[in-house]
Amino acid sequence: MFSVRVLRIAHCTRTHLSQLRVLSLTEGSSEQSPGAREAPLSSTAMPPQRRKRAEPTEDPKSNSKRPRMHNTSRKSFKIAEIVDSSFSQKKCIALFHEYAPPNDPETIGPEGMEKFCEDIGVEPENVVMLVLAWKMEAKQMGFFTKSEWLRGLKDMECDSIDKIRNKIDSLRSLLNDPGVFKSIYRYAYDFARDKDQRSMDIDTAKAMLQLLLGRMWLHYSSFHQFLEQSKYKVINKDQWCNVLEFSRTIKSDLSNYDEDGAWPVLLDEFVEWLSLQQNFPNLKQSFSNSQY
Repeated sequence: MFSVRVLRIAHCTRTHLSQLRVLSLTEGSSEQSPGAREAPLSSTAMPPQRRKRAEPTEDPKSNSKRPRMHNTSRKSFKIAEIVDSSFSQKKCIALFHEYAPPNDPETIGPEGMEKFCEDIGVEPENVVMLVLAWKMEAKQMGFFTKSEWLRGLKDMECDSIDKIRNKIDSLRSLLNDPGVFKSIYRYAYDFARDKDQRSMDIDTAKAMLQLLLGRMWLHYSSFHQFLEQSKYKVINKDQWCNVLEFSRTIKSDLSNYDEDGAWPVLLDEFVEWLSLQQNFPNLKQSFSNSQY
């Protein structure tokens, strides 16, 4: 009887402990969510991975991938262009000595000038030679000193015959600028006149006027005839400069010419002569009333 009771008590106790253990496990599971349970630590756990840096994207506008051959060829072309357009004073002086005589190595004279004109393909009487002399600020017609040569050709960036030839059209085009033309016209007087004389002799004046105004002034041929039959042997600088102003401002019918203006007597006499030659009645009557 005692043993049976003991067994029953032991059985009840064991059953009670089992129920307590189940209850404990149930309460523990209700406090944590299944996803919140910590995984058991392992000695082989992987370290946290670092974020990879984004690789730089290539700018499609970048020129870094242009072929090197293309850049090199462009640089070579620019270098060649610079070398070709550069001015060498040494070469310019060497060119000067090709035309200067041994007995006067500092000046190109008439013979050297003739050879120079032949080499650049221009006649000595061509107006381009006057423009070139103006560029050089040459003092005497038919002569170039070394300093004048260097001054003009350096300004033009010419140190060879080919470069001078290539500038001929550019020199001629300067005459189309009224301001430049006036400067060249005024320069021509001192350039062409005999340096021993203050005035220009009439033959030189006619030749220079033909060179400068022959194709531009409608009345040039008449003015040339007037000088041929006139008493004038020389032309002074004031007369020379006024001829240009007359050719630019006075109309072909001379209707705007004012005999009371500040024109030199040379031009008053030309207008009177022309009015008789070409029968300008208004001018003829005007001169008749004022002079006779």
